Amino acid sequence: MLIQKTPLQDVKLLQPRTFADDRGWFAEVFNQSSFRDAGLPDRFVQDNQSFSRHGVLRGLHYQLGQQQGKLVRALSGHIYDVAVDLRQHSPTFGQWAGFDLTEEKLEFLWIPEGFAHGFLVLSETATVLYKTTALYYPQGERCIRWNDPDLAIEWPLGKLGGSEPILSAKDAVGSLFREAELPPV
Repeated sequence: MLIQKTPLQDVKLLQPRTFADDRGWFAEVFNQSSFRDAGLPDRFVQDNQSFSRHGVLRGLHYQLGQQQGKLVRALSGHIYDVAVDLRQHSPTFGQWAGFDLTEEKLEFLWIPEGFAHGFLVLSETATVLYKTTALYYPQGERCIRWNDPDLAIEWPLGKLGGSEPILSAKDAVGSLFREAELPPV
């Protein structure tokens, strides 16, 4: 597995080796020993899958109390995936990075605990799978606005053909970054 560093401390882009022939391809996408040897979590407790239409923006989500690390992959389609470092003593605190995840690339994004996460669907539809290191904890669920002026995330909105992103009611009223309740250190 190829593991690439990203601009955010501890966020990694993972690309499993593929073995292709005229029948198609095969890839080992998770191996507990390989993950452990690479310093990545080797225990996940929940798998989540979403299906979204073009222009849907989900996020920026995180949890207090039971923070989740996430291993994210686009099973189908194309998403622009964003991680924001909420760890107050991190050298990349308050910084974000965005990644194009597509079904063709077969890449995973590892986002550790202490980060907010969101994505924008750029294809007609997208199916996203993410494994988490902690269970969903509704009492701790939090959201930062996707268009927070202090974060100034450069979402590829031009690829929406002039439309605004489609948000859930909850995501539309997320907190501003400077007012957000952040995870403890």
